[in-house]
Amino acid sequence: MQSITNFDGLVALLRSMPKRRRVAVVCPGDSHTEYVIKRALDEQVADFVLVNGGECRWDVAEVCRRHPGRVDVRTAGTPDEAAREAVAIVRSGMADVLMKGCINTDNMLHAVLDKECGLLEQGRVMSHVTVVQAPGYGKLLFATDVAVIPRPTTEQFDAMVRYAVSVCRAFGVGAPRVALVHCTEKVSEKFPHTLSYEELKRRARNGDYGNAMVDGPMDVKTACDAGSGQIKGICSPVAGSADVLVFPNIESGNVFYKTVSFFGKAAMAGMLCGTTAPVVLASRADSGESKYNSLALACLAGSAI
Repeated sequence: MQSITNFDGLVALLRSMPKRRRVAVVCPGDSHTEYVIKRALDEQVADFVLVNGGECRWDVAEVCRRHPGRVDVRTAGTPDEAAREAVAIVRSGMADVLMKGCINTDNMLHAVLDKECGLLEQGRVMSHVTVVQAPGYGKLLFATDVAVIPRPTTEQFDAMVRYAVSVCRAFGVGAPRVALVHCTEKVSEKFPHTLSYEELKRRARNGDYGNAMVDGPMDVKTACDAGSGQIKGICSPVAGSADVLVFPNIESGNVFYKTVSFFGKAAMAGMLCGTTAPVVLASRADSGESKYNSLALACLAGSAI
């Protein structure tokens, strides 16, 4: 499989697949979710189960008429009930992906993380993978974790690397290059995450992540700009050509996400990993385009994690 280098290529691949993914959407009442659903239907990317739990401000019936057999509509009494029903639909195998509409994130996660009826099996680490299409980089860049884990432990870092590498492979990246991000290249006890980085590199050398290159610590510019690595005299197969950025904490990852999307005008996508089915949990402030990219990401990469 040739690697996918942009979101247009991702959508094209999904359209070529013999079977579409089915997506359960919780509270699809807002304009951004409407945009995602209509575009995915028009572009033959996904089918839907829409679980309403409140006011819907667009004509769902008209969409059902335009796409017979591809949209199933359910009605719940409240957003919380809608979230629980959508999770149950995914658990039963009637949908492949769970997506948030106009429901509060905390309410959505309450259903996802329910110990008896949710989507996170005991002992699994839930994390988040972001995909960035940054102008001028030439390929997609994957980042973790910008949304879920505040201060990763070594084992959480391990799960983050595994998920990101798996998503990369779903995009056709055969040997992902993973950069462990820090403000310098020095390992120090003052920064415990750099000690975790040393363990991740050891595991990579032992083949724990398959055909993947893991190196660091290094800063984001060194990871993505070959000239910076050369100036610093860094000899690494990752420096200058990273596929994955692993951030030391949620603050640095989230700042990166917001900065490249707003100031860098990068196209973005993201999904939860570690759950039994992929979950699209986009922020209310994310654009319709970003939410559509996130849906496409989950439809492709969900089976990989």
